[in-house]
Formats: sequence, C-alpha cells, structure tokens
Amino acid sequence: MKVGFIGLGIMGSPMAGHLIKGGHDVFLHSGRSVPEALVVAGGTACTSGREVAQNAEIVIIMVPDTPHVEDVLFSAEGVAAGLSAGKVVVDMSSISPLATKEFAKRINALGCEYLDAPVSGGEVGAKAATLSIMVGGRQQTFDKVKPLFELMGKNITLVGANGDGQTTKVANQIIVALNIEAVAEALLFAAKAGADPAKVREALMGGFASSRILEVHGERMIKRRFDPGFRIELHQKDLNLALSSARQLGLSLPHTASAQELFNCCAAHGGAAWDHSAMVRALERLSNFEIEQQRAS
Repeated sequence: MKVGFIGLGIMGSPMAGHLIKGGHDVFLHSGRSVPEALVVAGGTACTSGREVAQNAEIVIIMVPDTPHVEDVLFSAEGVAAGLSAGKVVVDMSSISPLATKEFAKRINALGCEYLDAPVSGGEVGAKAATLSIMVGGRQQTFDKVKPLFELMGKNITLVGANGDGQTTKVANQIIVALNIEAVAEALLFAAKAGADPAKVREALMGGFASSRILEVHGERMIKRRFDPGFRIELHQKDLNLALSSARQLGLSLPHTASAQELFNCCAAHGGAAWDHSAMVRALERLSNFEIEQQRAS
C-alpha cells in the first residue's frame, strides 16, 4: 500500500519503520525533521500533511494531543487539503473521544473514511511491534487497514464506532495509572519496612499480584530508570480526558483523580518529561523516604 505517516516521535518512528520493513511505500512528515534512518530504510520525506495525503491512500497520524491532531488534519497545509474521495485517515494518537467524533464527520464529508486507533504498550511495544491497538470505525475500513495494524501490534480489536477506540484508550490509561500507583505504594512500603524491594518484586511476580506494570515499571522504580518511555505529561493529558469526560457523564473517579494529583506533584518538581513510573517519586516525597535508601543501607 501507499501509506502516509505523520508524527515521528518516540512511538511514531519505530511504527513507521515497521511499515517500511513490511514493504509498503511510506510517505513521512513530522513537526520536526524526518529521521534520516527512516529515509535510508526506504521512506519518502514530505514537506506537509497535504503532500502526504496526496501521495498516500491511507494516512496514519501519531501526535501527542487533540489540538495537534486537529492542526495536522485541518490546517491550510494539513491532511484534509490533500485528500481525495476513497482515502482513509487513521488517527493512532490518544485524544478526546468527543473531538474524534467531530473529526471523523469532517473527514467523512470529504468522501473519506476515518478510524481512531490509539495504542497501548509504550516505546517498548512500538519498537517490538507488540502494541495493543483499540479501534473505532467501520468494519470494512478496519478490514482494509488491519494488515498495517498487524505490522505494528499484536492485540488488535475493533471496539465499535468512531470515538470508541479513544474511549477504550482512556479506560486503559485509568487502569495503567492506578496500577503504577499500586506498585509504587507496595514497593515503597516494602522498602520502608526493611525488605529488599527487588526481592519483594521478584516474589510478587510469581503470584496474583503479577502484572506488566510490576514487571517493567517496578524494575524502573527500583533501578531509578525514569527516562521515557511514556512521559508523565502525556499521562496527565490522558487522565484529564478521563476526568473531564467523567464530569460530563456524571461519574465519580476518585482514584483516577488521586493518581492525577501524584502526576501533578511530579510535574511541579520538574518531572513532566519523566517516565510515568516516576509517580513513585511523588509518593516518596509524601513519605520522606526513597526506595533506594533501603537498598543503600
């Protein structure tokens, strides 16, 4: 296929690389310069979203937030300006479900199809092509794009109509945030109580408390490896979507709110670009104790 890919950051670059390795003609654009490695691998750099859309039959977008997607789609040199009837736009960013429905209507009005297909799995999943991909849109469109999804991920699910993929991603981010908080509290408790947190984590990995968060982020917390990964500021954005949507729906999400406050604490201390596993640092400040203090003693 002729595929466009816009947004070549931590996640987007390896995802686009998998499409190039899969034998597709990939047209690339980014707010920053297109990585040279992708061009060397066979990708084609474009100067605008419009140029990408003119060349590609399927245009994939992977940018940070709702305003970025709107700009990529509808600015003067955006994707919409280069679309022709029958093409497909796939937004793999994590953005507002309500805005997604409006974007889909505007793209549909041009005679084109739209899928929202946010992902979970972070940088590790993007590099390994093991992302979970949750999709909203028409079955026929999903079937057309699925071979591309299979080059980037493993667990690929059509959830429902446009917007439902983004709703699923918000739910995912609630679960991830609360699991990070649970792992952080457990390891902090264990360390303060005098146990080796690395050994505690090892023991827990064999029981019902085992999880990918405990496996990956528990190790980050113990070894103090907080380079992203997935930045706290992006998880803050996702939880803002959860909390604002909950308010509109008349729901109370008290623990989502507490997780957001812990992220806010990290950001206030200069940690907006830390990996989201660094939430543990906020809890450590509250307790005046750091996990590595036990390991150093």
